[in-house]
Amino acid sequence: MAQRLALQRLLALPTRGPLPSHGRAFGTSAGRRNTFNVQDGSDFQDRVVNSPKPVVVDFHAQWCGPCKILGPRLEKLVAKQEGKVLMAKVDIDDHTDLAIEYEVSAVPTVLAMKNGDVVDKFVGIKDEDQLEAFLKKLIGA
Repeated sequence: MAQRLALQRLLALPTRGPLPSHGRAFGTSAGRRNTFNVQDGSDFQDRVVNSPKPVVVDFHAQWCGPCKILGPRLEKLVAKQEGKVLMAKVDIDDHTDLAIEYEVSAVPTVLAMKNGDVVDKFVGIKDEDQLEAFLKKLIGA
């Protein structure tokens, strides 16, 4: 909560014009726009179940070692898809109800969802080639 207030205050500060350019352009990461943390059940319904795009749902936990390896790997590959697929991150300790509803018994568990339906799933860590194949199957490429 304190971090959120500090961030709100920082964002509310007036700007003093454009920052000087040093010959290099920086943009926001496309992966950040395509990846989001699920806030609650209605957020999951709105952004995952009702999504017009396919969604990869990463059920993870802060204490899970393999999750810390898989999550960034998956985010990177989702970003490479240039908006064809989204990635929702669900912390099972914060959203136990969703974990139970989607029968998550171990982490990491990754679901592939299309039109609100689970169309594929895997449990555990995968290498980049396996993840690319998983995403291509979901996108239909």
